[in-house]
Amino acid sequence: MASPAGVSAPRSAASSSKTETFVDNKRKDDIRMANIAAAQAVANAVRTSLGPKGMDKMISTANGEVIITNDGATILNKMEVLQPAAKFLVELSKSQDVVAGDGTTTVVVIAGALLKQCLSLLSAGIHPTVVSDSLHKASTKAVEVLTAMALPVELTDRDSLVKSASTALNSKVVSQYSTLLAPLAVDSVLSVVDPEKPEIVDLRDIKIVKKLGGTVDDTELVKGLVFDKKVSHASGGLTRVEKAKIGVIQFQISPPKTDIEQSIVVSDYTQMDRILKEERNYILGMIKKIKATGCNVLLIQKSILRDAVTELSLHYLSKAKILVIKDVERDEIEFITKTLNCLPIANIDHFRAEKLGHADLVEEISLGDGGKIVKITGIQDMGRTTSVLVRGSNQLVLDEAERSLHDALCVVRCLVNKRFLIAGGGAPEIELSRQLGAWAKVLQGMEGYCVRSFAEALEVIPYTLAENAGLNPIAIVTELRNRHAQGEINTGINVRKGQITNILEENVVQPLLVSTSAISLATECVRMILKIDDIVTVR
Repeated sequence: MASPAGVSAPRSAASSSKTETFVDNKRKDDIRMANIAAAQAVANAVRTSLGPKGMDKMISTANGEVIITNDGATILNKMEVLQPAAKFLVELSKSQDVVAGDGTTTVVVIAGALLKQCLSLLSAGIHPTVVSDSLHKASTKAVEVLTAMALPVELTDRDSLVKSASTALNSKVVSQYSTLLAPLAVDSVLSVVDPEKPEIVDLRDIKIVKKLGGTVDDTELVKGLVFDKKVSHASGGLTRVEKAKIGVIQFQISPPKTDIEQSIVVSDYTQMDRILKEERNYILGMIKKIKATGCNVLLIQKSILRDAVTELSLHYLSKAKILVIKDVERDEIEFITKTLNCLPIANIDHFRAEKLGHADLVEEISLGDGGKIVKITGIQDMGRTTSVLVRGSNQLVLDEAERSLHDALCVVRCLVNKRFLIAGGGAPEIELSRQLGAWAKVLQGMEGYCVRSFAEALEVIPYTLAENAGLNPIAIVTELRNRHAQGEINTGINVRKGQITNILEENVVQPLLVSTSAISLATECVRMILKIDDIVTVR
């Protein structure tokens, strides 16, 4: 594949007297081809899972875990990719997941199509840098075109937010539940938006609690806290407290141990009694302090050093009419204190009434299938957080429901971030392809040639959508081009009806951020792969 330059260089150098150089371009081209081929293989692997009619992948991991998903980021994340260039594509879908949360398959498919076009440009003898630069120009232009197509949206317009969330859910395994999950995603995001910083949504403020059992229909939004745990029932503890005062503690209610690993040998019964009595007094003293503040619900953080609670302390706590939820994870503490609007208490001496959170009701709810959860509702001065309880009949459905819900949440977050909507269904890609093709005719030299192939590459999205839906891709894409040329910008593939319609009327919309970041990230990734001309392995 040596380009003509590689042949002509030595002759000119030889004629120019002393220095003889020979430029061998064969290896560079080979490496480039290998990189592109590897990256394309990855792109083709996820290509079939694009769109509402895309197939799902079953991933079986090394430790025997099985995952069923069609979320591009999840599939690529679990794939063991060894070739360095192919790893770019995995990183690419991750970064799209971070930026937009949706469109992770799209971004990889676009990158694969661009690489295919670059391959033909390179074999035509165009220098990689030229290709790379014109790609950059074309992607900037593409983002402008998309922005011009977009429709502004207000956060008060709940319908269009729900439409875009349900579009994100339509391509997932749990798409039949999109009527339930989409409004749920919208409501949960809108409830955590801070009026002082309206652009920023922190998805960590939305806690997703998964509980096996029931169906996805039983998924609900809880204004308050949900724990996937039982209340500790030692010696008839309470299971329901009204007008609760809640303390979050990070210390242990159990007798102290020696600091170092050592055993104390007690031979005398009187001494043993004394030890037990001291332990009792120690625990009782702690519980009295707790009770004195009027606290009647305790959330106890998991402890590594010693048991956070012992049988004895649980017994006394239930006598004192205090409801106990133990083994609260370390990383949940921040979320809990933010929600309850209270402070975590690290030492018994700091246990004061003003550090407690207040709620109308703390109760243990048993679900139909024997599982139990604890719900805290009616919290006073509740922080801007919300919990979603996701149910599912088996672990695979449950995990996939959580991933799909996360995508829907990300889509709503994108809309809060950048309040523009754009049509889905391959409409923006065909429109881009048309406008960039027209723009390519104006450009001079190699650039126009490269931009034209960039425009052709974008047609891969509608093509794949049609192909995955079992339609005739060539006929559909040609018809789409024709419609767009007549000025119908919002015409796209309606996969459900198997024909071409105005996509906006069908309520298939997506945030502008998803499309723009997909195109700019894909081109960036392709430019990186083009610029590499050698792989050096360092042992």
